[in-house]
Amino acid sequence: MHIEELYKLFLAHPSVQTDTRKLKQGDLFFALKGDNFNGNLFAKQALEKGAAYAIVDESPEQENERIIVVDDVLTSLQELAKLHRLQFNIPFLAITGSNGKTTTKELIHAVLSSTLKTYTTEGNLNNHIGIPLTLLKVKQDAEIAVVEMGANHQKEIEGYCKYALPNYGLINNVGKAHLEGFGGIEGVKKGKGELYDFIRTNKGAIFINTDFDYLEEMSTGIANKITYGTANASTTGKLLKSEPFLEVEVTSHPEIGVIRTHLVGDYNLPNVLAAVCAGLHFGVQALTIKSAIENYQPTNSRSQLIEAGSNKIILDAYNANPSSMKLAIENFAKLQASKKVLMLGGMAEMGEASLAEHQAIVDLIDQYKWANVVLVGGDFVKTSQSYIYFTNSVEAKKWYKAQSFNHTHLLIKGSRSMKMEEILA
Repeated sequence: MHIEELYKLFLAHPSVQTDTRKLKQGDLFFALKGDNFNGNLFAKQALEKGAAYAIVDESPEQENERIIVVDDVLTSLQELAKLHRLQFNIPFLAITGSNGKTTTKELIHAVLSSTLKTYTTEGNLNNHIGIPLTLLKVKQDAEIAVVEMGANHQKEIEGYCKYALPNYGLINNVGKAHLEGFGGIEGVKKGKGELYDFIRTNKGAIFINTDFDYLEEMSTGIANKITYGTANASTTGKLLKSEPFLEVEVTSHPEIGVIRTHLVGDYNLPNVLAAVCAGLHFGVQALTIKSAIENYQPTNSRSQLIEAGSNKIILDAYNANPSSMKLAIENFAKLQASKKVLMLGGMAEMGEASLAEHQAIVDLIDQYKWANVVLVGGDFVKTSQSYIYFTNSVEAKKWYKAQSFNHTHLLIKGSRSMKMEEILA
């Protein structure tokens, strides 16, 4: 079936699903394949559960007019998303970066959706499957779309841009994340910079943080730059306080004044300024921007402040890399508290740099005084240190439950694979 014909089916059944467990009546089921699953095997079940059509790339045992065979289901999904994207003449803002891109995306969504009909990546659907699904959820009433792009190797973002076709881009930072796949920090710059490459070629615009010289270098040749930062930018702001929550003064726009967020950590200052900058550019009123950011509540274990009796817990267990881990530890060390406990999970996808990066985190921990330090999994086991160590979060949870913490601050952070949030479950 040609993609144009498939698109006609999509227009008649504008809801796409890749998981039979989440199917709704009338959905189009795309039978994706992976290393450990084969959606083709569930095509018949999808139809029985209410799917209008099932798109497969393996011929079914019995012919069925509601089972559509294509050369490759994933490619068809991406081509369908591109064709749908081409129907819109609105801003499509792509966001990527090493640390905080999801928080930045959520803040920008909060600001833009206050005024404009905004479609945004849900959760962390920011990969080769999630991005097409995000695009296909954009409806005809859309006034703007915000698409998050995650990547762990080069050429990935380049591929996303071919069907997302962003006309605005934002790289919030470049740090030591996914070093194994990118091949070092220069590889990370090159991989994230693929967004700038697309914007440059297609004469789009970028939102850029002027505090990071490397972003200026990476963006050479892009004419349309909308700037934010602590100085030398169209949108500027400064940190007022970060305890217990971040407070920011927007110095370039006194009418916005002070924004009192529910975010933990001064490292969220650029994320807030990015949201202010995007809001101003797309015509959101100053006080509406302020209100939208102040009402935003972080979720999904991202910089959450949890109060448990007399204890305060910073849960930042959605992901971790050397850059974000360093920022979180340094921010935690600044907090005015008499008793502080660190519970840190290992960092994934570090490649050959893994042991050195874990040791660097241990060396950073050594510079401060803590009531307790608990290290969990990863290459922490190979480091030179004398802290409490557990293999996994299950063991760490038993230790945590056995303590009688009172008036204690805790930082719980680690890579997604370490499941550090389960310590509190």
